Amino acid sequence: MMQIKIGMDVAASEFLKDGKYDLNFKNQPNDGAHVLSAQSLGDLYKDFVKEFPIVSIEDPFDQDDWNSWASLQSSVDIQIVGDDLLVTNPKRIAEAIQKKACNGLLLKASIKSIMFSFSYSLYRSYSLYLFIYLSISALRKWNLQIIFFPH
Repeated sequence: MMQIKIGMDVAASEFLKDGKYDLNFKNQPNDGAHVLSAQSLGDLYKDFVKEFPIVSIEDPFDQDDWNSWASLQSSVDIQIVGDDLLVTNPKRIAEAIQKKACNGLLLKASIKSIMFSFSYSLYRSYSLYLFIYLSISALRKWNLQIIFFPH
């Protein structure tokens, strides 16, 4: 039996307008029927998690909407990844840990900045990126995924 798991990359900062999230932001002007408060958007995510096999949500809210991040993180048992929230910035990572805003980070490192002499020759024609999802919520449990792909 095949099982499917869903990971969402929402990039919610892209559709925040005047403190609300416009789910129909690509159609402008629009009637505002799909504009949600942060609370309503969080409730929508929770409904999705209950109804579908969602295992990860990346950037569910704007990068400065700390309260919404923390609220969602405390109410679901899935991976909440901060990419735009953390931007691989140690100060923002420390703040996210303190506020319990997310339990995963996305670290993007160019292959050119990392010494992988044994494999670099195989991929020298590509610009590769290393994506590492690290758990930051539990120091004793390190869930690590490494995915290489040509960019």
